[in-house]
Amino acid sequence: MAPFSLLRSKKNSFRRGLSRHRRALERLGASLALALALGACGGASGEAKWPQQVQKWYDRGELSYRSGDLDDAEHATAEALRSLPGEAKVRILAAKIALARLDFDKALEASEGLTSSEARALRGRAHWYKGELELAAKELGSLAADPEVRDPWAVEVAELARSGSGRKPFEMSGGLLAAVEMPRAGSSAMIVPLEVNGEPSLALVATDSSETIIDSSDKRGAWLSLRFGGRVEVNDVPALGRDLSGLKRELNAPIKLLIGVNLLRHLRPTIDFSGRQFVVRSFDPPAPPDATTLHPVYYRGGAIVLPVAYGTDEAAPLGTLLMHTSMNFPVALDEAAWKKVGEDPEEFAPIPGRTGLKEGRLPFLRLGTFDINGVPGVLGAPVSEVEKAAQADLDGFAGSGLFATFRLTLTDSGRTLWIEDLPAEVLAMQKPIPKGTPLLPPANSGTSEFAPLPPPLP
Repeated sequence: MAPFSLLRSKKNSFRRGLSRHRRALERLGASLALALALGACGGASGEAKWPQQVQKWYDRGELSYRSGDLDDAEHATAEALRSLPGEAKVRILAAKIALARLDFDKALEASEGLTSSEARALRGRAHWYKGELELAAKELGSLAADPEVRDPWAVEVAELARSGSGRKPFEMSGGLLAAVEMPRAGSSAMIVPLEVNGEPSLALVATDSSETIIDSSDKRGAWLSLRFGGRVEVNDVPALGRDLSGLKRELNAPIKLLIGVNLLRHLRPTIDFSGRQFVVRSFDPPAPPDATTLHPVYYRGGAIVLPVAYGTDEAAPLGTLLMHTSMNFPVALDEAAWKKVGEDPEEFAPIPGRTGLKEGRLPFLRLGTFDINGVPGVLGAPVSEVEKAAQADLDGFAGSGLFATFRLTLTDSGRTLWIEDLPAEVLAMQKPIPKGTPLLPPANSGTSEFAPLPPPLP
């Protein structure tokens, strides 16, 4: 697709006898017309149309962004900005893409000077995840005070940011590294022992939640001090308050904390469920020798979304899955995604004891360079709700039932995820399973579903 090029006055179209004054007026008129064509599209009326080529670049950028192809989204948006450098709508898209890459400075630069609620939301999130509490409180406070905007996350985080003035979020001290043993709770739930404000507690790794969550009956947030393995301490950890009593019952474990992505990115963790080990570090580790590398997408700076493929050739369907470690199922896809991979949801059998859920089997899933056949999955998860919160197109969720069979390391402030090994548990999924074998745990197995958990994205 050729880049849009500005219209030029064609001197040879003027009649030979025109006066210099007439030519000047016509050039001025052409310039004004061009300015209206390029600039009026950002006005309040929204009635003026962009040049067709620019509209195509923008539409391509928006589509690629929503489907998780950030490289193409960034390229297409840059082409649109080449012709419309001041257009608010294109700059907003550029800021969204930058935030999804955790490039906070670029997100702030792209949205600078824009006064819309969407621009304030993007700047507020960028300042918050960058640790600039006063600036985050200012932007998110303005957003929360807007009667036309409903953003509960902004209200809660603005209050936390104001109460945390002067703090340095996620400041680490003590040892360079700590390893703790992960207990089992009868499922693939990733439970981590730690100290919360000096008290021994249990936490659940929740990659579907952007923020850390503290169990609170009155749902009030707090600033916490956490210690792992008695060696590594993380101070000034912001946490939103939620009543986790439902989750405690589901897991039959006294969960005090959900470790959200904002904290997880600072821990540089390795999660080895099979080896029952959770490692936190104050430094970025070297790359494992036999790992595949993924670069997550962080829609609105929040929870982890992974690009995946459903086949090995170039024509294979692509998709995105929210990394949902507080869900025990291996995968949970929406109806459109099941059809995309060639499965008919009408033929799925209901899961006993699981209202509204049906079981299926994903024929093939590629994570990075790892190929997995026959992944058990479900239909009926609230994927559309998460899509709305993320403002993105998702195929569904990938849960701890899948990731518990790998060793995971998150590094580079969350921009890189290393996945190691294909142990026997995963390879077993490639073997034929006898007819009638249950694909999922029974309803009383203590696994976590969806309802007890907080909203997964800001």
